[in-house]
Amino acid sequence: MSFFSKLRDRLTRSSSKIGEGLDDIVAEGGSAQDVAPTPEPAPPTTPVADTPSSAPAAPVAPAPAPAQATTPEAARPGMLGRLFGRSDADEPRRELDDAMLEDLEEMLIQADMGVETSLRVTANIAEGRMGRRISSTELKELLAAEITRIMTPVARPLPIYPKRPQVVLVVGVNGSGKTTTIGKLASQFKAAGKNVVIAAGDTFRAAAVEQLQVWGKRAGVPVMTAPEGSDPASLAFDAMTRAEAEGADLLMIDTAGRLQNRQDLMEELAKIVRVIRKKDETAPHNTLLVLDATTGQNALSQVETFQKLADVSGLVMTKLDGTARGGVLVALADRFGLPIHAIGVGEQIDDLDAFDARDFARALVGLGD
Repeated sequence: MSFFSKLRDRLTRSSSKIGEGLDDIVAEGGSAQDVAPTPEPAPPTTPVADTPSSAPAAPVAPAPAPAQATTPEAARPGMLGRLFGRSDADEPRRELDDAMLEDLEEMLIQADMGVETSLRVTANIAEGRMGRRISSTELKELLAAEITRIMTPVARPLPIYPKRPQVVLVVGVNGSGKTTTIGKLASQFKAAGKNVVIAAGDTFRAAAVEQLQVWGKRAGVPVMTAPEGSDPASLAFDAMTRAEAEGADLLMIDTAGRLQNRQDLMEELAKIVRVIRKKDETAPHNTLLVLDATTGQNALSQVETFQKLADVSGLVMTKLDGTARGGVLVALADRFGLPIHAIGVGEQIDDLDAFDARDFARALVGLGD
């Protein structure tokens, strides 16, 4: 199964919420009988198939005339509808007006896309289309296109530099999925031929260390540990020394799950950064913030806080399969512009993959590939 198929199948809560919301918005003010704007006056003998290509994308469906019903030209729209499993003429349509835009804004805000992003997206959808009657499918396509436009600039894989070892610091709050993300990334880099070392910097939680050791064994990657309660900064320094000695390509450092309102823990994270910069003033070369999609708009405040303390360079979003708040990723991209390196939709090794803007946008609104 391709990752897009997996994303579409598992992003059910968000895609169902947004897709059904778009259906409801159109259905609220539309009907299947009134399917398109009134066409410009034309001579009675002009056939439907001669409609100019600059006309609205949805085909005009005038009342059928008995003399045309059996002609190939008149049959063509129905034929295309059967080929694609539906006919646009069968879909309810609604005039794109201020009331419809307000409904769309409210729905996007409820999907955690944020007020500013939702207003900007609806304004772009409305531009040049006010007064036109559109179907739910057309609205989904327009929304997917807007989301793709916002997210394409931030869809970037984790950069790999010639610097050895490349230090990747992984941060995030409790339960965001940091440990699992490190294991998956390490396994994937190892499979790509990279020499990887993991440092289990969450020295306060034995379960996190054990989980990393399981992933390390599975991937064939060494995991450096320290006694429970040890100074994480000292472990990070020792891990850098070992990675240099072994010629490792990547050193991935786990950190304790930190709540952004716990000042002492945040200061400890800042200490880790200071200590590893004594070893290499350019380190960490990547600081990945792992975000839990189920936290919704709280992810925005997490990004703000971690950016100040750890100079976050990129994001990984996990648990997109377990939330109706997938729209928050759009808000993050629009507000911060930080690279989104990967997204996760499950617990298996192949449930984390590089972020693709178009695939995500279409899955989020409930469209196929």
